[in-house]
Amino acid sequence: MLEVLANRTYRHLFLAQVIALVGTGLATVALGLLAYDLAGGQAGTVLGTALAIKMVAYVGVAPVASAFAERLPRRAMLVGLDLVRAAVAALLPFVDQVWQVYVLIFVLQSASAAFTPTFQATIPDVLPNEKEYTRALSLSRLAYDLESVASPMLAGLLLTVVSFHSLFAGTVVGFLASAALVVSVRLPSHERTERRGIYDRTTRGLRIYLATPRLRGLLALNLAVAAASAMVIVNTVVLVQARFGLTQRATAFALAAFGGGSMVAALFLPRLLDRVPDRKAMLSGASILVAGLALGAVVPTFHWLLWPLWVVLGLGYSLAQTPSGRLLRRSSNEQDRPALFAAQFALSHACWLITYPIAGWVGAIVGLTPTFLLLASIAAVAVFIATRLWPAHDPDEIEHAHPELAADHPHLVSVANRAPSSQRHTHTYVIDSHHTEWPRLQ
Repeated sequence: MLEVLANRTYRHLFLAQVIALVGTGLATVALGLLAYDLAGGQAGTVLGTALAIKMVAYVGVAPVASAFAERLPRRAMLVGLDLVRAAVAALLPFVDQVWQVYVLIFVLQSASAAFTPTFQATIPDVLPNEKEYTRALSLSRLAYDLESVASPMLAGLLLTVVSFHSLFAGTVVGFLASAALVVSVRLPSHERTERRGIYDRTTRGLRIYLATPRLRGLLALNLAVAAASAMVIVNTVVLVQARFGLTQRATAFALAAFGGGSMVAALFLPRLLDRVPDRKAMLSGASILVAGLALGAVVPTFHWLLWPLWVVLGLGYSLAQTPSGRLLRRSSNEQDRPALFAAQFALSHACWLITYPIAGWVGAIVGLTPTFLLLASIAAVAVFIATRLWPAHDPDEIEHAHPELAADHPHLVSVANRAPSSQRHTHTYVIDSHHTEWPRLQ
């Protein structure tokens, strides 16, 4: 997996990602302490509102940002967004009103909603070889999981010598270092395309996504992934400390168990995906999530099940989610890739916007056992829908016709294997200006 780091451009981008993730992790810890400093016992309300603002920014801003990004140099855009995030983090220690937190969080997360899909869409162009890109996806998954464990530990160590306000300085340094690393490399340039209206550019990724069968299946799998991860993120502390009466350290261990399971899956995924199709691997991972959530219904009674169950859910989570970048890459040409990654970013977070409240509110009102069963049912329905939307026979190259095009149209002429005097031809099929619907497979 580490062999992909031999590519200098990818190595710098990966380091930029890791450093920015650590900075964001420090900000997450500091934000919780800032909320308590400003709101005392109402800190949970402040954080809950901030999380909702984050999700709204992710869902609403990403497609719009991708529309404008189409005409901007990628490197300049990524660096500019890092600088915006650094500026917001620098302002956070000085706020003294809750509304100021909300405004700055919206700006910060809007910048992240523009940065992350653009960054993700750049990696397939840097690593065009599919095996290398698969290893990069797993490495990225490991980085996310390690950050979830390392950042709180680092924050705890720093808080023994500095105030929580100083953690925001670490966030600023992280974003500035990320910007410097992006500046240090040359990124692939955009392929020039025809000019499009703002509406077309804003909705293009969503239209490609919903017109592609494998991506409609991915959307259903996103819901299954969101159902399981929402249960873990929202209710781990409730299970460990309120239900079992254990300590904050036990909560940290439980979250680490989930991250550990995800890391194990990320480690063996590159070899697995060399032998197993994406569809089979992702459906297997989602099925593990369904079974894990159903088994979780007995966790409130048998608390020793929690830690191994969280490991299993982490494994299923990574198995179902990590290969999604491969699907997006297969389903788009270079110029539409940022828009498609932005659509995935927005739609996947829309799923979390649904499952977070379910995990929290149903758990608080009805209880944790019914919540496990409800989320397991949602995930099971999502997996079933995915199997119907994403056909098992899913070739990259598809024979199709263009009756609407003249025989000498450049698109027809450019395809070498076209039969003479025929408008039928075969090539890698993606939704674009010449292919607006998915053909029926014979």
